Amino acid sequence: MSGRQEIKTESDVADVTIHDEDLTKRDEAAVAVAEEHRLSMGDVLRNDKRIVWWCFFFAMSAVGWGFDAQVNGAMISVPAFRLKFGFMYEGSPVLAASWQAAFNSVSSVGQFFGGFFCSWLADRLGRKPALLVGLVLATGGIFGEVFANKNVEFLIGKLILGIGLGFYLTVGPLYCSEVSPVVFRGITTAGINFAIVIGQLLSNAAIKGFGARTDSWAYRGPFMIQLLFVGSLAVGLPFAPESPWYFVRKGRLEDARKSLQSLYGPDVNVGPKLAIIVKTVDEDMELTSSAKWIHCFQGTNLIRTIISMGVFACQHLTGIVFVLGFSTYFFELAGLSDSDSFDLGVGVTSCGVVGNLISWAVLNNFGRRKSFVSGMVALTIVLLLIGIMDVIPTPAAKWVQASLTVVYALFYQMSIGAIAFAILGEASSPSLRAKTIGLATATQSVFGTVMNVVVPYLVNPDKANLKGKVGFIFGGLSAAATLWSFFYIPELKGRTFDEIDHMFQNRVNPREMASYTFSGTDRS
Repeated sequence: MSGRQEIKTESDVADVTIHDEDLTKRDEAAVAVAEEHRLSMGDVLRNDKRIVWWCFFFAMSAVGWGFDAQVNGAMISVPAFRLKFGFMYEGSPVLAASWQAAFNSVSSVGQFFGGFFCSWLADRLGRKPALLVGLVLATGGIFGEVFANKNVEFLIGKLILGIGLGFYLTVGPLYCSEVSPVVFRGITTAGINFAIVIGQLLSNAAIKGFGARTDSWAYRGPFMIQLLFVGSLAVGLPFAPESPWYFVRKGRLEDARKSLQSLYGPDVNVGPKLAIIVKTVDEDMELTSSAKWIHCFQGTNLIRTIISMGVFACQHLTGIVFVLGFSTYFFELAGLSDSDSFDLGVGVTSCGVVGNLISWAVLNNFGRRKSFVSGMVALTIVLLLIGIMDVIPTPAAKWVQASLTVVYALFYQMSIGAIAFAILGEASSPSLRAKTIGLATATQSVFGTVMNVVVPYLVNPDKANLKGKVGFIFGGLSAAATLWSFFYIPELKGRTFDEIDHMFQNRVNPREMASYTFSGTDRS
């Protein structure tokens, strides 16, 4: 009797055929994993220019988010804006405190709902249609801001714009994380934060250019500029390939293949790349049954959701709203002149841009975990120093205190500011990625709303008047967040989504993921 089993029935033939197909898919997936690990940054920049461009395109959607976040605080200093939507008090235009609080927080409220709405649309219709809906909403909100004549009209416009901005902050990291090669993924997802800082820098320039005007265009001009960001995205969006991950989850494998071909070029064999996506999605869907919101909080997905939401909570617990959002106002409270305060404010934003550029090298050389935890430690120390400088009553201490905010901006942007987006794009489960990113966007919005309401009460002279002593409060919160990050931040550098899934499904401790090694059976 020979060692080869005889095939006697059509059912046996079918079983063997299916088995052979499964082997072929596994072989192709193994080839794709090997290719990903061999790929260098230079290979991507030389050979995958389409991917580089489209990741840049979707990342740049966050420019609008950064512009809006910065223009909120800056617009309050524009006299024409205060005159239009405020009242005269002792010869000067002022904004009612209640309306000012609503103005600062209504955009975050819109982003909260926008993140959830976008994640639902992105899974149902695709990443491109979701961004298109976001552009339409943002356009309506911008026109509402520009042509509003009453306070309530302005707030409605800002709320609608906020919903659209929630789409920006959800689609950008979602698309970039899905289409990027492993070696390039950290840079593209961190690029979301780079786009945010560019938006903030452009916002400062717009306020400086229009703010001195005495007519309504002192505030309408900066708001109208936001249409440029919408227009550039609207022009390029029809030509962008849809995410192949979306097509695979919908069972549209031929469309997924075409999408990969558009991303990698007509001469590239995309079969292995498609095979690894299919393998990862199939295995993931077996565990989650179907992608529902409740699954984000069940089983091993819970830890992935906690990590994805926690990185954005850390950003706010380190006092980002206090140090950067109110930087110019804080400088004035510290006793610096208006001119010096503005110059330092621009310096803070410029250092943010430099920090983001540095973060790309940090991500690829030191990884996610070391960079994030080290950044948390550094920011905690800077916050405590800001508090200490406030109790030293000397002019030199005030300058040191103000300069520490510039140092904070550099450390923040080169570490947790950028790396949070990289971790978000990697830690989430493939079948729940859109929903998990939506939850992270909601976390960002909730903390942003709370901080924008609380911080003025802590620093304003007519309230708690803590000024720089708020550094002690956020220093304590940052220390607690640092402890959380030590236990929960994983190292996912150089891992494919299939490998990341395996580690979470097998409950590998996040602190041990950097040293975890895969056996041959792990990859089968």
